[in-house]
Amino acid sequence: MQSLKACVVQCATVGGNTAATVDKAVSLILECGAQGAQLAVFPEGFIGGYPRGARFGSFFGGRTAEGREEFAIYFEGAIEVPGKETAALGAAARAVGMFVTIGVIERDGGTLYCTALFFGSNGSLLGKHRKLMPSSAERLCWGFGDGSTLTTVDTPWGKMGAVICWENYMPMMRMAMYNQHIALYCAPTADMGERWLATIRHIAFEGRCYVLSACQFLTRADFPDGMNNYISDDPGHVLLRGGSVIVDPLGEVLAGPDYTGEMILSADLDMRQIARGKLDFDVVGHYSRPDVFSLEVDSRPKRAVVVR
Repeated sequence: MQSLKACVVQCATVGGNTAATVDKAVSLILECGAQGAQLAVFPEGFIGGYPRGARFGSFFGGRTAEGREEFAIYFEGAIEVPGKETAALGAAARAVGMFVTIGVIERDGGTLYCTALFFGSNGSLLGKHRKLMPSSAERLCWGFGDGSTLTTVDTPWGKMGAVICWENYMPMMRMAMYNQHIALYCAPTADMGERWLATIRHIAFEGRCYVLSACQFLTRADFPDGMNNYISDDPGHVLLRGGSVIVDPLGEVLAGPDYTGEMILSADLDMRQIARGKLDFDVVGHYSRPDVFSLEVDSRPKRAVVVR
């Protein structure tokens, strides 16, 4: 297919209420579908929450009982994949015949992962990507993904995948995704800085792909009750200011960035623009030098215990 309408959803998690956040996501998926969208991208950690401003009572050499309780609250708000929450999201995608990429906090055993889920237009869960490299204090509460979820999935417009937030500053990871001929490069994020737009435009131009980046617009009032926030206690304080954006394969901004509040941004994507861009640059093809440079990707799952 030569074109599609795509949306990036710039909205906040319902703090501390996963069921309500899933309901909100369902409503937003249906709203995107009503606007004629065939693809929607949601922010990092939308289901389960991005805990901007939390510390979980941790410091070098120690943890507090209060912080452990805060983590228990956060842990209980994460979801299992698959599970009842993914079933609800899939049903919404199926109802409007739309592909969806959405950020969740995934619970697997005793560990949480920052994960992006991919849903097909028939509602099926097509795959997931677990964040390989949590940034800074994120390592306190999230585990590390492995190469088995460097995932792309098929769509009628080409391959779709996700690279989450500052993973996008890992050149080798970008190369691994480009090597899969990714066409719809989803970048769920919690980065709201000015430099993020430069990053997204660079990736689109480098990979000759469409990049769809979604960030929450999150206030202190959206933060979970029962958890301390070390940025502000003012309910109106903006913790994440959005900046969601859609960029084409030549680095041109098609929608956004916007920093004013919750919203849905959309753009019509001409998929032939990818081929036009490949005229003078294909990072894993005619513009590569495999005689000089090579990248080895280990896509095997890594288990702590293997039972044979």
